[in-house]
Amino acid sequence: MKRLTHVDRHGHARMVDISEKDETRREAVARGTITMQPETLRMIEKGRVPKGDVLAAARLAGLMAAKRVPDLIPLCHPLLLSSAEVEFTPVEKSGRLDIESRVKVTGRTGAEMEALTAVAMAALTVYDMCKAVDKEMVIGAIRLIGKTGGKSGVYRRPGENGSGV
Repeated sequence: MKRLTHVDRHGHARMVDISEKDETRREAVARGTITMQPETLRMIEKGRVPKGDVLAAARLAGLMAAKRVPDLIPLCHPLLLSSAEVEFTPVEKSGRLDIESRVKVTGRTGAEMEALTAVAMAALTVYDMCKAVDKEMVIGAIRLIGKTGGKSGVYRRPGENGSGV
């Protein structure tokens, strides 16, 4: 197992020094789900949720969160994002809403945390906007699908299909 980079030789948390790293184009894709009653998903799709347009609010929340990662997660470097996207795919039979985020940056460190945070915040926003009609929603399976750029190169999660990186 590799040594943890956010811990110094004494076991103390530290911000990684990226000053010697090369700037490269980097991209990260993350996915997650929120499962709900099928009727709740139909309400979202038909715009019948009392709080308003759930997917528009969740998309904006995800995008805003991607830009604020250093304020939310200790030791993350601030990044100047080149682009960020959040997309939703309803799976009506199971009452599941799949969420995918894609983040791009040219920099010295990757965008994995930004993509993951965007998915998490989008899911939390869906929950918040729908909790009055469905308190049994479950957020889960938030994971990195793939990433490109940097010293470690390309990573693709085995077994994932779709638009990855």
